[in-house]
Amino acid sequence: MVDKAEADSDKVVQDVEVPNSLGLHARPAMQLVDLANRFTAEIEISKAGQRVDAKSIMQVMTLAATQGTKLTLTARGDDAAQAVSALAGLIAEGFGEE
Repeated sequence: MVDKAEADSDKVVQDVEVPNSLGLHARPAMQLVDLANRFTAEIEISKAGQRVDAKSIMQVMTLAATQGTKLTLTARGDDAAQAVSALAGLIAEGFGEE
């Protein structure tokens, strides 16, 4: 579920909520990291003040995002809008699990 999005010249921010019942466990975390690494933009995911690099599986796993967790996607760079859109879509679809 996508809550809001905002953008300036090269920074895009979008809030999302983890919909799948198992949350952001290892397989969907890897899907997210693989997708993030397709873009040149710097991408961060944050939860309650904790910020991690979306291109690092170890960092993404530290989020321990369960179902209903609100995450903020932030990207900076030439393809920031495309990156945030793709990641938000993957999350909104429940990582193909449900």
